[in-house]
Amino acid sequence: MIHLRRPAIAAAALALLAAPLSAEVFEPKKAQELRESHMKLMGAHLGVLGTMAKGEMEYDANVASAAAEALAGLAQGTNGNYWVEGSSTEDLEDSRALPELWQDMEDVGQKAAALRDATQAMQEAAGTDLAALQGAMKSVGDACGDCHKAYRKPEE
Repeated sequence: MIHLRRPAIAAAALALLAAPLSAEVFEPKKAQELRESHMKLMGAHLGVLGTMAKGEMEYDANVASAAAEALAGLAQGTNGNYWVEGSSTEDLEDSRALPELWQDMEDVGQKAAALRDATQAMQEAAGTDLAALQGAMKSVGDACGDCHKAYRKPEE
C-alpha cells in the first residue's frame, strides 16, 4: 500500500512552486523542462486519484486527500514563469506546447482557472468517500483535456 504524508507532499509542492512563482523568467529550454516536470507531478497525483476512482486501488481517504491536496497546490502554479515564448514545438524539438498557446492567453487563463476550480473541488471531495472522489474526477479530467487538446501536441 502506498503511504503518503501530507507534510512531505506539501513541502514538495511548495518547493516546486517556489521557482515558477519567482520573478525570474527562465530561458526557453529550462522553461520547457520545468513545465514538463510540473505536468508529470500533476499526472502522478492524478494517477493515484484515478487508480482509486477506477477501483484498481483500495480507496483510502488519507491517501486521496493528500494526493488531491498536492494536485490542487500544483494547479495553483500552472501560470508560472516557465510558459515563455520560444519554448513551443516550433522552437524546441522535445516540446509539446503548441505555438497557439501564446496566441490566446485569455483562453489559456480561463482554462487554468477551470483547472484550479476543478482541483479545489477534488481537494474538498477526495477524502469524503469513494463516490465523491469519483464524482470529482470528471471535472479534473475535462479541465486537463480541454487545455491539452487545444495547446499540447499529441504523442506520436
